[in-house]
Amino acid sequence: MNNLFSDRIADVPRSFIREILKVAIDPSVISFAGGLPNRNLFPVAELKAAANRVFDTAGREALQYANSEGFAELREYISGRYREKQGLEIPADNILITNGSQQGLDLLGKIFLNQGNDVIIEEPGYLGAIQAFSVYRARFNPVPVSDDGMETERLKEVLAKRAPKLMYLVPNFQNPSGITYTARNREAVAELVRGRNILVVEDDPYRELRFTGTHKQSFGRLLPEHTILLGSFSKIIAPGLRLGWIAAPARIMPKLIVAKQASDLHSNHFAQRLIHQYLTDNDIDRHIENIVRVYDRQRQAMVRGIEKYLPPTVAHTHPEGGMFIWLTLPPGASSMRLFDLAIQDKVAFVPGNPFYVDRLETDTLRLNFSCVDEETIEIGMQRLGRAVEKLLDQVGGQ
Repeated sequence: MNNLFSDRIADVPRSFIREILKVAIDPSVISFAGGLPNRNLFPVAELKAAANRVFDTAGREALQYANSEGFAELREYISGRYREKQGLEIPADNILITNGSQQGLDLLGKIFLNQGNDVIIEEPGYLGAIQAFSVYRARFNPVPVSDDGMETERLKEVLAKRAPKLMYLVPNFQNPSGITYTARNREAVAELVRGRNILVVEDDPYRELRFTGTHKQSFGRLLPEHTILLGSFSKIIAPGLRLGWIAAPARIMPKLIVAKQASDLHSNHFAQRLIHQYLTDNDIDRHIENIVRVYDRQRQAMVRGIEKYLPPTVAHTHPEGGMFIWLTLPPGASSMRLFDLAIQDKVAFVPGNPFYVDRLETDTLRLNFSCVDEETIEIGMQRLGRAVEKLLDQVGGQ
């Protein structure tokens, strides 16, 4: 029966994170694995009130088929927020509502990628993008990221040798590393791309979750005609609603709309009206401030746990926001082996392997701090520390 499957699905990696979550579902396991928002912060009562209002004022319309572009008022809201928060002039007509930003990646693959086309991605990079573009059999050109952002010397080498159509970036609180591109790095990357036939895909689901420092310019300002923006309500309202968007130059929108129509006709119309009603009736900035306050405490608790329970030979990133911290073990230590030891002690994380396109073993791992309270983080980091000690004893004894 295997010969019934298409060639394009053959090499697409499974979501290693989803596989880990099957293990971590045991309530005795403390999980730092999933990139999950804190469900205790979901505005349940406010969304319930908004849903009732939608039913009372536009119930039949909200349950009907709708246009592919998305609910007009919601697109206008997104346009206005870009203008208010980032100084970006993006007309509502240039915004397409999607089923989370993940569908945005799939639509971009549909309209731009043929088999063997080159795509630049970050290393380590977002697994969801690797999966989405793998379906279209893209050729990945990974460029390492460090504390300052993308390594420009390596980017120069790739641009000199290849002709990539897309460059996918998460410049704010990157998943998985948690790093943020500096202003200087963004300008350097933009300068290297400027004038080339390449589109920058800026995925920005975490931007509003800043704890310290100042916001940096979007590539949408640095390269306005060559940048496609992906956004999401998952991290600031609730992921289960599965609503995000693409903001793209006008010349790209017709193809995106056709791809959207072929995929699902339109995103959940009721959910779009629900979110718009919630945004109309509530102060989203105050809600985000509450999320940031909680996440910042959890991040600090995890950093304290790293410094208290892990040896100084384990390095970590220092995120200014977002949901993740990236650890690097001493050379020769396997994060997959560490995962096996950690699960025995009832703590889970994501080994670094799935965030690379060409590595079976790494000494890196991702920790999520957003969905675990401070007391549980303390216990989990203590368990992880014991597992690291066991691993380093094994490595030293070889």
